[in-house]
Amino acid sequence: MIAAIGLLVGVVAGLVLQPTVPLWLQPYLPIAVVAALDAVFGGVRALLDGIFDDRVFIVSFLSNVVVAALIVYLGDHLGVGSQLSTGVVVVLGIRIFSNAAAIRRHIFKA
Repeated sequence: MIAAIGLLVGVVAGLVLQPTVPLWLQPYLPIAVVAALDAVFGGVRALLDGIFDDRVFIVSFLSNVVVAALIVYLGDHLGVGSQLSTGVVVVLGIRIFSNAAAIRRHIFKA
């Protein structure tokens, strides 16, 4: 229930305050969002499997975002930022869909 309230407060604050993303941060934001979604889907899967641990979730969430952003940052400095961004999105996308399939199998027993 606390998570749902926090999500609601965050959405309302975002709509009311309408924050802007600094120009230097814009290339990293989509990758960070995909990495965060990967952690969320992994957390939901772990919850349904009965092995959810809040500490593991927080560490996974933060480390996914930081590592994904660092990979894109490194790619930008090596001159291959778009290729590494695509690689990160593909890998995390595969993980998201894998977790979504496991969640679907758990919910629908199929």
